[in-house]
Amino acid sequence: MKFLVNALHTVLGMATLCGALPGVSKERTGPALEKRANLQHISDFGSNPTGAKMWIYVPDSVSDNPPLVVAIHGCQKSANYYYANTPYSSLADQYGFIVLYPGSPNTGACWDASSQATLTRNGGGDSTSIINMLYYLLGNYGVDSTKIFVTGSSSGGIMAQTLSATYPDIFSAATVYSGVAATCFESAAGAVNAWNATCAQGNIRGTVAYWMNAAHDMYPGWTGGYPAMRLYHGSSDTTLHPPNLYEEIKQWTGLWGYSAIAQENQTDTPLPGYTTHVYGDNVQGVWAQGVGHPVPVNGDQDMEWFGLGS
Repeated sequence: MKFLVNALHTVLGMATLCGALPGVSKERTGPALEKRANLQHISDFGSNPTGAKMWIYVPDSVSDNPPLVVAIHGCQKSANYYYANTPYSSLADQYGFIVLYPGSPNTGACWDASSQATLTRNGGGDSTSIINMLYYLLGNYGVDSTKIFVTGSSSGGIMAQTLSATYPDIFSAATVYSGVAATCFESAAGAVNAWNATCAQGNIRGTVAYWMNAAHDMYPGWTGGYPAMRLYHGSSDTTLHPPNLYEEIKQWTGLWGYSAIAQENQTDTPLPGYTTHVYGDNVQGVWAQGVGHPVPVNGDQDMEWFGLGS
């Protein structure tokens, strides 16, 4: 299970949650956990600087101190869409975890990945709103702070990497379907929810050190580990062009101390036409030949990566 590999990361993350957040503990402090087995809207979860929406799915079979999967939709989509069109709620029924479905407050339903507010820990952007949803679940639903995972498609995948870099002490592992490296969409003018055509077209190229430093600047002073990262991208993606995959790989292999040259290439894995490039135990890149934007979610593979599968 990937989340067990980085033991120091987990210890530091628990210390941060319990030490820096008054009132947040492993024990439930709010109302009894409701088992409703449908999508629930939480209107008041605390500080919400950007007005993002919070939806959760709690299965009837929810575990005590359940794991949490944060599942983030892309542009022109919604939390309800991601709930209905991805397998996470069904997998939650099977494995007993809670799913958090954030909803974008922005024009076009994209997530802000361009402003300093969202690209900085506790900066007051979309990433802050989402992390406060998570803190609410930690304090009121007994979520296991060592088993918090994030996934997303397209803009949601970009946000998954943004969260992984700004809050690396919180997340144990992530999967990204057709995203770009953290900070790639940054706006020189500091604009919120700005489209970065240069990045989208795969024309922002950096060294490993460049991308590592970009991530470090999102949480200055952090010396601990980062979430295990599995990155999917389609060869026929004309929205976030395929060269972005290698920029992502450079960023996360650098943060993990791996070479950006794959140690192993697994053809037809996890599906025919897909090739999984293994850079180390905690970083993989999956090239989906002939697939467009975004790569379809593979829930069973996510469960394996998160260590939640049987």
